Amino acid sequence: MTKEKAPLSGVRVVEAARFVTGPYAAQLLADLGADVIKIEDPQGGDPFRGWDRQGAYAPIFHAFNRNKRSLTLDLRNPRASEVVARLVNNADVFIENFRPGVADKLGLSYETLSDRNSRLIYCSITGMGRDGPYAQRPSYDIVGQGLSGFLSLLVDMSDPKPVGPTFSDTLTGLFACYGIMAALQARVRTGKGQLVETSLLQATMGFMNEPFMTYFGSGRAPAAEDRPRASKVFAFICSDGLPIAIHLSSPPKFWRNFVRAAGRPDMIDDPRFRDGRDQQRNWNVIHDTLSPIFRQKTRQEWFDIMVASDVPVAPIYRLDEALADSQVRHLDMIKKATHPTKGEVSLVGFPVSLSDTPLGPVTAPDTLGEHTEEVLSEIGYTSEEIARMRADKWI
Repeated sequence: MTKEKAPLSGVRVVEAARFVTGPYAAQLLADLGADVIKIEDPQGGDPFRGWDRQGAYAPIFHAFNRNKRSLTLDLRNPRASEVVARLVNNADVFIENFRPGVADKLGLSYETLSDRNSRLIYCSITGMGRDGPYAQRPSYDIVGQGLSGFLSLLVDMSDPKPVGPTFSDTLTGLFACYGIMAALQARVRTGKGQLVETSLLQATMGFMNEPFMTYFGSGRAPAAEDRPRASKVFAFICSDGLPIAIHLSSPPKFWRNFVRAAGRPDMIDDPRFRDGRDQQRNWNVIHDTLSPIFRQKTRQEWFDIMVASDVPVAPIYRLDEALADSQVRHLDMIKKATHPTKGEVSLVGFPVSLSDTPLGPVTAPDTLGEHTEEVLSEIGYTSEEIARMRADKWI
């Protein structure tokens, strides 16, 4: 299996981005076979490289930068815009996640680069959008979560404690990739590239169709506990102190199977729980009634009982437990790659398979600037010119 057979083989992407949103979008394209050239500052590169003081290869950098080639280039140097212009002459996609206006100052605006290459798909990722009252504000993941309303569905609003991974950042990279793929397909018909834009705020709101539609229909903003109640989702602590989750939304047989398996078949005919609406209204009663029962057996015992009774059930795993699960191992989600300094490293694989255009092998993130000479040679710079650039310390 080689990268040449991958679905995006032959597509070249130039990434002038850092942290999560742009790098994740580019990595998704790289996973599908695109040749991604990541532009990094010569002084340290992407800030995530040394995020946890592990040198230039922090785990969080690995998370968003596999399958790429690293080119060091100081974009603040006036001569750098010409290098980027040469790069995009034969590129298909350019990705940036600067604050609005920064790309223009660097000579890397959509108008400038598309004049060089009318087939270029230019993806601009911002925090709040290109314009508007918040456009120039600094934006990070929690800003997108908070302004979009997403965080209100995760926390107790009376005692807020932000939880979970970088939802807004990662969703924005995912939607950016989605827009780029649409633009690539449109180019097949039109022959022209176009500007693709998204932001933390837009992407996070776009992910929340169901909560917003619930609000539009009811006039009441959903709270964190509403979805579990509506879907009849429960979590219990078992005798060994380990948590387990149950989902009973539909069909009605799952409710009947569940209470029978829990040793409470009498709850089937209890008028408080007669149908789904009743069960939603009395969610707290169900939870409080069954919590002591789940304290009587271990998680594995309850898991086996529920599986045998055809109840939708899952242990609430830590990440290390998830990696050890037989189904996770069967799906081969964890890939091995060789890192130039760390040796063999583990990476999470791409979660989609294609029957006719299989993905190529996974490669670990490269050392900072590892492919600088290679990439510059590809766009016509001589070894002498590259040596002068390096001597002047702008690559």
